[in-house]
Amino acid sequence: MAPPPADDGDQAQAVTVQPIDSLSDVTREAWDRLANPPGAEYDPFLSWDFLEALEASGCASAETGWAPRHLLARDANGQLVGALPLYVKSHSMGEYVFDHAWADAYERAGGQYYPKLLTAVPFSPVTGRRMLGESRAMRQALARAACDLAERWGVSGWHVNFPGETEAAELEASGLLPRLDRQFIWTNRGYGSYDDFLADLSSRKRKALRKERAAAQDGIEIEHLTGDQLRPEHWDVFYACYQETGSRKWGYPYLNRAFFDLLHQRLADRVLLVMAKQDGRYIAAALNLIGSHALYGRYWGKLAEHPYLHFELCYHQAIDAAIARGLGRVEAGAQGDHKLARGYRPHAVHSAHFITNEGFRDAVARYLDQERAGVTMEIRLQDADSPFRKDLD
Repeated sequence: MAPPPADDGDQAQAVTVQPIDSLSDVTREAWDRLANPPGAEYDPFLSWDFLEALEASGCASAETGWAPRHLLARDANGQLVGALPLYVKSHSMGEYVFDHAWADAYERAGGQYYPKLLTAVPFSPVTGRRMLGESRAMRQALARAACDLAERWGVSGWHVNFPGETEAAELEASGLLPRLDRQFIWTNRGYGSYDDFLADLSSRKRKALRKERAAAQDGIEIEHLTGDQLRPEHWDVFYACYQETGSRKWGYPYLNRAFFDLLHQRLADRVLLVMAKQDGRYIAAALNLIGSHALYGRYWGKLAEHPYLHFELCYHQAIDAAIARGLGRVEAGAQGDHKLARGYRPHAVHSAHFITNEGFRDAVARYLDQERAGVTMEIRLQDADSPFRKDLD
C-alpha cells in the first residue's frame, strides 16, 4: 500500500499540518529553528544537515523502506511552527525498538503490519525530541495528526522511538502505548580526568580497567580527529571498518559512503573520529557525534585484531573525550551489557505506539505492562551490580 500524495492536509488548532516527501522541501533555517532552538540542548541527529543527508544519499528512501513523510505545521501566515520527523516503513530494520514479534502475530492473525508509520532518527538509537513544537498544545496537535494519518492511510500504526521522558509522558496522555527499554549511559560527575572517574569505582574495578586499557593501548597510537583534522584517507579507513562490522553484525550496513561524505561536508565540527594505528597503519575507528551536552557513540569497526580495542575506542576514549569537552554524558548506543563494567549505568529509554486495530492494541497493551515491569526490575538489578563504590549511591 502506498501513502497518499504529500499534498494531503489536516487542520489542528488553527494550524495546517501537511506531510512532505522530502526534507529538501523545507529550508535548513526553518527546520533547525524548531529542531535545535536557541537555549535548548543541541541534538545533531535532529538537524536538517543530518536528516537530509540520509535522504540525499539514498539511505532513507522508499527504496530502502524509509519513505519520508515528515509533517509540517504552519500557521495562517505560512510560518513553520511545528514539525514531526515521519517515515513510512516497509520493515522494522534499523530502528532498535524491536517489534518483529508484533508484526508476526499481526500477520498470522490475518492483518498487514507493514507499512507502518515511524517517528525516529533512522539507524540511530538516540533519545531526543521528536515532536518539534514549542508548546505542549503544538506537540499534541502533531500527535493527533500522525494518529489521524495512520487511520486514514490504513496502516497498522504509528510508532515513536526514543522520545525524551517528558515527550513520552505526553504521548501516553495522547493515547499511545508506552514501552520501556534500557541503554547504558556514562554520566560525568564533574570529573577533571579519567583517573577522577576511576576514583568513583571500587578498587577491584579500578584495577581491572587500568589493566584493560594498558593491554588495549600496547603498541597502539590513538588519534582524536574532528573538523579540519579529518581527511579523505581517514574516512576511507573508517568506511572500511564500518563495512566490516556491518557485514558481520547485521548482514549489511545501512549507510553508504555518500552519507559519510555529506556528514563530513556539513557536520565535520560535530564529528569525533577516534582512530587506532599500529605500526603506522590504521587498524580501527569509532565514530562519535558531538552534542552540546553529550557525546554520542555511533559506529565502530576494525581491520585487524587487538585485545580490548573495541572497549578502548568506543567506551574509554569516549569518556576521555567527554571529560575533556566538559560534556555531561556519553550515550554509547543500544544494547551491550559489557558497558556496565566500564562505568556505563543502565537508564530507562522510551518508545510510544499507536495501534489502529483495537483488538491488537489491547493485546499489545497487556504485553507492554508485563514488559515494563521486567525492564524496570532489570535496570534495578544491573545498577546494583555497577562498578561504582556503594557509598556514592
